[in-house]
Amino acid sequence: MKFTYGAVVLAAVAVLTGAGVAGAAQAVDYGKDHPMNGTMMGRFGGPIYNGPPALAVTASLVAAGGGPDDYSTATALTNMVGADLVKAEVAKLSKQYGSAKVGEWLKTFDFAVKDALKIATAKGISLPAGNLSGKELAATLVKAGTASDGTFQIEFLLDKAVSHPIHVQVMNDIDKEAGLGPRADLEYHLISNQAFYDLAQALGDKDVKLSPVH
Repeated sequence: MKFTYGAVVLAAVAVLTGAGVAGAAQAVDYGKDHPMNGTMMGRFGGPIYNGPPALAVTASLVAAGGGPDDYSTATALTNMVGADLVKAEVAKLSKQYGSAKVGEWLKTFDFAVKDALKIATAKGISLPAGNLSGKELAATLVKAGTASDGTFQIEFLLDKAVSHPIHVQVMNDIDKEAGLGPRADLEYHLISNQAFYDLAQALGDKDVKLSPVH
């Protein structure tokens, strides 16, 4: 029996999410940007943003997470929405995906931010001072990652945070990083889409839709 890479990915997603084949079929790592219905989409199915990055928002996120050297996604989330909400969300995600996957998601998110900063520095890009904090920052991140159809897509947010080319380079670096790799990259996108959708709901933005890649 011959197995394709796509079939292996779909099977992995079905196991990860507990979804049936119909739901899992939409969560695919295409491996690169690709056209869909006349629109260029990213590797994990989100629309591409090719405009300038919102560096002040990115700087605000980094500051919320403890700064460039000590950045922590868990710290950033806690500083944005409070420990109680973060604890409840981690418990919810752990039940949905498993605690090991959630721990890996946070590790991958931390790596992605630090790697993006390293790449930006090498390109001579420096962050301005951050100008947002707390729930205002959280709401801004949700809005930045919400595509024109109302669906939150982590790929769209990452493009806006650091630019599409740097986002692509970070994804490639995750694939090559020991202890992470393509599977962790896919799961990073799955769980991020779910977590930011949940965040939107907690902030009262009930119009935000959940990505099929979750």
